[in-house]
This record gives sequence, C-alpha cells and structure tokens, in this order.
Amino acid sequence: MQHLIDAICRLFSFLMVACLALMVVMVFGNVVLRYGFNSGIATSEELSRWLFVWMTFLGAVVAMRNHAHLGTDSLVSRLPLAGRKVCFVLAHLVMLWMCWLMFKGGWQQTVINYATTSAVMQVSMAWFNAGGVVFAALGAIIVVHELWQLARGRIEETDLVGVSESEDEPHPQRALRPPR
Repeated sequence: MQHLIDAICRLFSFLMVACLALMVVMVFGNVVLRYGFNSGIATSEELSRWLFVWMTFLGAVVAMRNHAHLGTDSLVSRLPLAGRKVCFVLAHLVMLWMCWLMFKGGWQQTVINYATTSAVMQVSMAWFNAGGVVFAALGAIIVVHELWQLARGRIEETDLVGVSESEDEPHPQRALRPPR
C-alpha cells in the first residue's frame, strides 16, 4: 500500500508541474495576445482556472502524504507516548470525518452539475467539482493507512507529532544557546 501511495504522489507531483507549466504558457500567451494584438484565447482563461483547482487538490493529497499541512505541536509534544498516540488517533479520526464531508459535498456538487456545461469549453462542470471527490477519497486512504501503520506498531515515536520545524526560523532552544 505504501508503494502505491508513493507512486500516486509522484504521479501527482508530475501532473502539478504540468498543470503549472500549462497555466503559465496559457496566461502569458493570453497577455501577449491582448496587449500586443488586441485579441485573446477565451479557452485559456477557463482552462487555467480548471487546472488551478485540480492542481490545488492534487497538491493537497501530496501535502497530506508528506505531512506538509500547517499544524501546531505545543500540546502534543509535551504529552507522554500514550497521550501522543491518543491525539494521533483522534486527529486522524477527525481527518477521516472531514474527508467524508468533502467527499459527500463534492459528490453532490458533481451530480448536480453533471448536465451543466462550462461557458467557454462546453465541458461538463462535473469534471471541475470532481477534484474535491478525488482529494477526499485519496486523503481518506492515506489517513486509514496511517492509522493501520499505528495499529501495527510501524510508526516511529517522532512521527506521532506531525509538525516539523520550519527551516527558515531557528529553533527557539537553539537560538538561546551561546555559540561555541
């Protein structure tokens, strides 16, 4: 399962780069056409918006896998091991609930907008809303996998605190120490 999740995240990273590159080319090309030739490509605006939405949801899956979302550890880091495990399970159960809510809402929007087409590209708006469904389903798989890893005893004690220090700012304890 771990290899499958890693492969999906590598694929998503590639797709995000492709989306970003396409967005840059389309938006830059449209700017040049508007200011240089008083014309433009209407499809590029709408497609850029769609790519941005999908890139955001794919990036959210990759960030969830890499534990790169924002968080705080001021309470959890001070707890004993059992407390960290309880907080880990509770946090993951809340994340599962949030994934369910996103899946349910995204699915409802996808069904509602199935027959609606976009203004310029004339493509079903269900594709636009499906990004949330994909994120919710894959995010839930990642969360369940991490809970399974905890149940099997394969999560390190350091991984129970899901926040990593910023590389931009020095650690407060290290900053107070005099240099040697």
